[in-house]
Amino acid sequence: MTEPSQPTQRVAVIGGGPAGLMAAGVLAAGGVQVDVYDAMPSVGRKFLLAGKGGMNITHSETLPEFRRRYGARELEVARWLEGFGPQAVRDWIHALGVDTFVGTSGRVFPTDMKAAPLLRAWLHRLREAGVRFHMRHRWLGWQDGRLRIATLEGETLVDADATVLALGGASWARLGSDGAWVPLLQERAVDVAPLVPANCGFDVDWSEHFSTKHAGAPLTTVAIAWRGRDGALERRQGQFVVTQSGIEGSLVYAISAPLRDQVAQHGTTTIWLDLLPDLDCARVAAEAGRPRGSRSMSSHLQSRLGIKGVKAGLLHECLSKEDYADPARLAAALKALPVVLRRPRPIDEAISSAGGVRFEALKDGSAMLRALPGVFVAGEMVDWEAPTGGYLLTACFGSGRAAGRDALAWLDSRLTR
Repeated sequence: MTEPSQPTQRVAVIGGGPAGLMAAGVLAAGGVQVDVYDAMPSVGRKFLLAGKGGMNITHSETLPEFRRRYGARELEVARWLEGFGPQAVRDWIHALGVDTFVGTSGRVFPTDMKAAPLLRAWLHRLREAGVRFHMRHRWLGWQDGRLRIATLEGETLVDADATVLALGGASWARLGSDGAWVPLLQERAVDVAPLVPANCGFDVDWSEHFSTKHAGAPLTTVAIAWRGRDGALERRQGQFVVTQSGIEGSLVYAISAPLRDQVAQHGTTTIWLDLLPDLDCARVAAEAGRPRGSRSMSSHLQSRLGIKGVKAGLLHECLSKEDYADPARLAAALKALPVVLRRPRPIDEAISSAGGVRFEALKDGSAMLRALPGVFVAGEMVDWEAPTGGYLLTACFGSGRAAGRDALAWLDSRLTR
């Protein structure tokens, strides 16, 4: 006489972004029934929008260099990367039938630069594995050990043997990452660090004259110096854009974490712009100090150093008339123009967010919440951050896979007790 088979265990994945979909794939491969719930009409909406300008999947640099991009949380994120690092991400994409290439910056892209074909292939594989998707289903917390889900027809209660929460942070709320989960976990004694903007721009409070004339102007040859977390002066060259209220763009995003923290601690912080990063200080001083005859200083700078447009505007905006008229002080400002940052832009405008469930709230280095056995978290819900360049997406993939594996291990441990 054969023994009756064990009923299929069911796992609810809340959130249909990269971390949630990765967790769903691992869980389905592990033999459990997976139901993905998302408040939006379709999954992967932020993933698709992020790929509109070119889907940057990961980065080709060495794993030690890659790991260092996660700063204070390098060791914790390393656990995710060990299971699914940059090369594994590329292999996984290739297995979905999508080719990739390495750009000149070292960033990795799908050959067609688009996110939609990758997402379609991914969802097709998940559906073939038995994953069920429930759209316009918003998670509201728990009631009597069951998941509260709001649907278009009203509220319902869902049973699950385990739950993976992958609800994102609080940037781009219109795409589903609204941070509404924070109080739901805090009510259950889960330690959550405040959500703050990451990879964000900053307000400078330009004068009306400057912002009217130069908002939207790119600075394509420039470097920024700033004080790092240890107080030492750091420097990076790149590109950014002047906005109506301040600055944003790839160079600013890359250094936004320490700048954001300094503003939070001190009220403001200062960066120094090198408007002529390809010329040394001696050359700039010599050219600025040359006799200019009857020419204005603006004409002189344009003739000798090519300073015009938004760069000329920045000098007028950030320097006193006395400093602008003094060749020595002007030359110094051309290499280190002080710009005071007043505040980061609102979190909903940021590319990503920092803060979230602290790693200390997770059990024994796993993805499971200490306060809620059987509940696992992944992706931007967890307190880590990274610059753009494929690092965010790779860590979200890796954390989702880790959460799926941890949930399977926990379910198995309950069966074998």
